[in-house]
Amino acid sequence: MSEPVKGGASRCEPLPGWLAIVLVVVTSASVLVLEILAGRLLAPYVGVSLQTYTGIIGTVLAGIAAGAWTGGWCADRFDARRLLPVLLLVGGGLAMAVIPVVRVLGRNGTDGGIGRIVVLAGCGFLPVAAVLSAVPPAVVKLQLRDLDATGRTVGRLSAYSTAGAIGGTFFTGFVLVAWAAVSTLIVVVGAVLCAGGLVLWLLLTRRRVIDVAAASSVVALALVGVALVDPACGLQSAYYCVSVVAATDRPQGRVLVMDDLRHSYVDLADPTYLAFWYTRRLVDAIDLHSPAGPLRIAYLGGGGFTLPRAMRAERPGSTQTVFEIDPALVGFVRDELGFVPGDDVDVVVGDARMGLRGIADDRFDVVVGDAFGSRAVPWHLTTEEFIAEIDRVLRPGGLYVANVIDEPGQRFLRAEAATVAAVLPHVMVVLGPQAAAGRLGNSVIVASGRPLDPAAVQQAMDDDGDGGLIVGDLAAFLAGATRLTDDFAPVDQLIAAGR
Repeated sequence: MSEPVKGGASRCEPLPGWLAIVLVVVTSASVLVLEILAGRLLAPYVGVSLQTYTGIIGTVLAGIAAGAWTGGWCADRFDARRLLPVLLLVGGGLAMAVIPVVRVLGRNGTDGGIGRIVVLAGCGFLPVAAVLSAVPPAVVKLQLRDLDATGRTVGRLSAYSTAGAIGGTFFTGFVLVAWAAVSTLIVVVGAVLCAGGLVLWLLLTRRRVIDVAAASSVVALALVGVALVDPACGLQSAYYCVSVVAATDRPQGRVLVMDDLRHSYVDLADPTYLAFWYTRRLVDAIDLHSPAGPLRIAYLGGGGFTLPRAMRAERPGSTQTVFEIDPALVGFVRDELGFVPGDDVDVVVGDARMGLRGIADDRFDVVVGDAFGSRAVPWHLTTEEFIAEIDRVLRPGGLYVANVIDEPGQRFLRAEAATVAAVLPHVMVVLGPQAAAGRLGNSVIVASGRPLDPAAVQQAMDDDGDGGLIVGDLAAFLAGATRLTDDFAPVDQLIAAGR
């Protein structure tokens, strides 16, 4: 017979020990799986940056705290055996609902920056984190029978809950994201939770139909949303949300969109056509400061492989090495944009910094820096130590050219140029038209161990008639700039501070 307890709830029979463990492990793991996947789901709308992950982690932690408090409060007042199936069903439905919620809000939002990140993460992931985090307190309530064993019971279940969170984190980051699309993984998580809720409803309760019917309505609405809201991209890889869209200015023009940025423009009929300002400046720098004929070129980041196509056509016989971290992107570009590597172009899949470690000294005539995570160059590809590695693989007098995106304050651009200048003695900074006008935009850094020719680059820009400005007084431009090192490279913060 059940014994009344404070608040009107009944002291219910405890769960079997194994079931209690499974519940806290699965729900805690699910929260962390969703947290890891949140970065990929939000990427098409806010990019991938330290701010993105900070917003996600903060809002999910808020959901965990709210869920733990609320779950404990409810467990003291309601039948926990009746509560658990509802929590799992509603949690599963909310898990699936994050897909349409984020996509609809992401497409229709107008503001940007940190506020938008927090709104998307909060509306999408805080509710499901709160509901799932209410499960462990309810389980603990059922399992507590002896005050002398309270510490052991709470400690044991807390340990299993934490183990589930750790397992969910590792399994998602190391295995799941390479196994299926993000939306598929989220739906699977939701389906597993819903199935668990139904099983618990059958096993633990008196099968009150109203409980499962009310919770199932959340699941049904989520599934409708998933079915009706189109995905944001053609490929959801482990690193990027990738799409190819037709350009409006040329019949064979194609634009590669990665997350929330237009990364590359390719004319399928003319590999020498360079639509973006920064690609023209990179090629200008290479042509004006490198010997005629074939070159040995390394690219940090592949994107749409626009420059390797152009160099293959304009400098036949060149040997090119492309370091691209995302194998799925390489296959997507091959299938959608028709770029096929060959004996002249070697694609090395992996982190560019790790890849350069295996390259012999004085290997390349040119190194092109064009790797991005959203608007920011990955911080470990910006530091003085990495620039020294670039200098090592460049032949004497070789050229380093890099594409940089920065906000109007140009704090990151100045910091990166100062960092490059600490290693390579001759540096030129070319501001793009948007950057020169005090807006968010691209700029190019050109550096070498031998003197450069800013006048020739300026003449090339004037001939193109597409704007841009070479920084004349570089010393003044770099005055007070932060030099980036492996120990201190706040790239995202420098970009954000320029807004």
